[in-house]
Amino acid sequence: MTKTIYLIRHCEAEGQWPDAELTKKGTEQAEQLKKYFTYRNIDKIITSTWKRAVNTAKPLSLLKNKPIHTDKRLQERKLSSKDMPDWFEKLKNTFIDHDLTFDGGESSRTAQQRGLEAIESIVNGKGDSFAVVTHGNLLSLILHYYDRKIGFEDWKALRNPDLFVLTFDQERITIKHEGDL
Repeated sequence: MTKTIYLIRHCEAEGQWPDAELTKKGTEQAEQLKKYFTYRNIDKIITSTWKRAVNTAKPLSLLKNKPIHTDKRLQERKLSSKDMPDWFEKLKNTFIDHDLTFDGGESSRTAQQRGLEAIESIVNGKGDSFAVVTHGNLLSLILHYYDRKIGFEDWKALRNPDLFVLTFDQERITIKHEGDL
């Protein structure tokens, strides 16, 4: 049986904190994103618990008349609990050393495993087609698991929103980048 996950990076937000709202542009992007799904079947909508992910999915939820299910495993990866002015370089290093951690943060491997647990529970659940809204760093780590060529440069190239279609067909998984919408 084939299962499809539309893996979506949330729309433009006012900040990085969990309660950050979508910007005006982000709200417009969520409306545009909805149009992509007009003629596509969606059995379930699952998002990070963070507000910008939930708000990205709201127009789609209304279009498909489906509730939004949240999963904390889809929350963004926490790089550190401390302010790091050189966070960009440190993040880059975590794409090289998947076990590298900083004070109060998650390694790439730990965050990836958390995200994959969510994806596996979705694929093994009821339904065939799922919209999953998450965050850029976690999304890139999930994609890296399925395609080792995906890395830091791909994370840098992500847009808000961005969309990847993961097709699970028996033991084969394909990834198609639909691009920023």
